Amino acid sequence: MPTAGENTLFGMGNPLLDISAVVDKDFLDKFGLKPNDQILAEDRHKALFEEIVKRNKVEYHAGGSTQNSVKIAQWMIQKPHKVATFFGCIGTDGFGEILKKKAEEAHVDAHYYEQNEEPTGTCAACITGDNRSLVANLAAANCYKKEKHLDLDGNWELVKKAKVYYIAGFFLTVSPESILKVAKHASENNKIFSVNLSAPFISQFFKEPLMMIMPYVDILFGNETEAATFAKELGFE
Repeated sequence: MPTAGENTLFGMGNPLLDISAVVDKDFLDKFGLKPNDQILAEDRHKALFEEIVKRNKVEYHAGGSTQNSVKIAQWMIQKPHKVATFFGCIGTDGFGEILKKKAEEAHVDAHYYEQNEEPTGTCAACITGDNRSLVANLAAANCYKKEKHLDLDGNWELVKKAKVYYIAGFFLTVSPESILKVAKHASENNKIFSVNLSAPFISQFFKEPLMMIMPYVDILFGNETEAATFAKELGFE
């Protein structure tokens, strides 16, 4: 395996600011949430994000599937710092500033594409006892543009510097062309390219882009449910 130096590990995905707070049953009922669940935010959840930050003890974390993974890798490696590079899209707003600060605190070398059309993506973790109800609002995370970020010389140099690549399947819903460019680079330069199946819906509804990058994948991650759905979609016995 490659030695861990700066920017050895590259991740690209949907950056979300995780906002975690203890809430009560009334809060869950108000926004129609189950105690233990993961959902995408709808219009009725817009006020939830404003309301949860007014709570007494709110914790912020640099989140999102891929960013979480490279952050944990960095934590396990400890030093040098900035072993992990991360690309994704955020908004030019308060939550975006907090996200940048939290990524920096985790020693991740985050280079975000910043735009002002959509707010920074957030994920509210509503904690009741031992349960947590997750509500994700992708917002800016959906706005990543290959030609405005990945293709820029300075950013592409960081991609080339890496030896191991990790991208969650969720990013297939945003910029499959970005994933393909990175995948081809990894393949042509004999580097390790890994992908996560992420969720059953990726194999079901984004099978075409998923199979477009599959020839380049060295390591494929997935849990039992995701693997079973992937097999079913491809007609495996």
